[in-house]
Amino acid sequence: MSLSIIILAAGQGTRMHSALPKVLHQLAGRTLLEHVYVAASRLDHRQIQIVYGYGGKMVPETLAHLQADWIEQKQQLGTGHAVKLTMPTVPDVDNVLVLYGDIPLITFETLHLLVKAAGSNGFSLLTAYLDEPTGYGRILRDPSGNVTAIVEEKDATPAQKEINEINTGMMVVQARLLKRWLSELKNSNAQSEYYLTDIVEMAVADNIRVNTILPESITEIHGINNRAQLAEIERYYQLIQAQHLMRHGVTLMDPSRFDLRGDLEAGRDVRIDINVVIEGSVSIGNNVMIGQNCYINNADIGDGAVILPNCIIENAVIGAGCKIGPFARIRPDTRLADNVHIGNFVEIKKSEIGSGSKVNHLSYIGDSEIGKNVNVGAGTITCNYDGENKHKTVVGDNVFIGSDTQLIAPVSIGNGATIGAGTTVTKDVLADSLTINKLEHKTIKNWKRPGKKKS
Repeated sequence: MSLSIIILAAGQGTRMHSALPKVLHQLAGRTLLEHVYVAASRLDHRQIQIVYGYGGKMVPETLAHLQADWIEQKQQLGTGHAVKLTMPTVPDVDNVLVLYGDIPLITFETLHLLVKAAGSNGFSLLTAYLDEPTGYGRILRDPSGNVTAIVEEKDATPAQKEINEINTGMMVVQARLLKRWLSELKNSNAQSEYYLTDIVEMAVADNIRVNTILPESITEIHGINNRAQLAEIERYYQLIQAQHLMRHGVTLMDPSRFDLRGDLEAGRDVRIDINVVIEGSVSIGNNVMIGQNCYINNADIGDGAVILPNCIIENAVIGAGCKIGPFARIRPDTRLADNVHIGNFVEIKKSEIGSGSKVNHLSYIGDSEIGKNVNVGAGTITCNYDGENKHKTVVGDNVFIGSDTQLIAPVSIGNGATIGAGTTVTKDVLADSLTINKLEHKTIKNWKRPGKKKS
């Protein structure tokens, strides 16, 4: 029996007070909807359909990379109506898994059990027990413990509101049965909506047993309705990720002050200080040290590298044994070979720097290719942009570049060359040569600075 997956993501989320549809708000660098999609997509399935509504094309256009069929719910007529819109492409023999795009912590393991629980009956429901169930639909059971119905809180009696077993909304239903029940739904309720939950009573009337399972953790079923809940779930999710990293050999100086907003592959004996933010896809080798307040996005960092505090690294490759910072910025398309030193207030952009080279102080290196064992003095600038086009600077091996040098690209400096401090290089430099163009040193005695004229 194949599986069709439906993710409901049409709501506005008015309590977010945002022009952005609720499911596009982010948790740990991914939209809420993506978290649900990732968990669901790990199941063996035939198709995934996502129902969108508020924001028009904003949701499918933002998440166009998801392999899903997008179904628009133009009128918000309830969950039953939303699911009904997806039915034309669902074969009768499929089981249908219904999920919600604003419940981001649901896990593959729980969904797998939910699908399995549907069994031959073709109906399973994910429920949970809450000390404070306000806001949720309640599970009604008969004296034998069998599920008989779900009552939404707005329609519940005072006695029913005392029930603490709640409906999460997530269920698996055989498509053949689901289609028939959806066609019989009524909207005679407080919201004048077609409730998907009403099919539970229909199943009971047809002698279809509704099997229930509980999530491993209650946090899996927490929906996001406002920004305070989003912040609370963010911290919880970050702590889960931090604990996972620490169990696999990463030292976090303070797990509560660490943010992973993507995927991190880390080696052994990695040490990460406070307030480090990691985004995108990042790989860190063994024995790497990352200082406080660093931001790393889509980077590969080799064994033994040291990233000192307050550095930014984006879309770059950092070789083994490199030392970066403090206060350094490594911009996209930069590749540092092994044992390169990039010092404080240095910016590197779209450049390759050979092994053993050093750019230690207050310099900008852009659109450059720098060889091995090169020393770049403080205040050196590659002038790579002429106002219209970018040009390349090529520096050979074993070059010494003095402080306060400007390299006017396109320019090439040969192996072993020396550039004197304060030089502006406008032409190619020969190998093993000295280039210097600073003015002669002069001293004028008894010099008086001009003073301000009296009015």
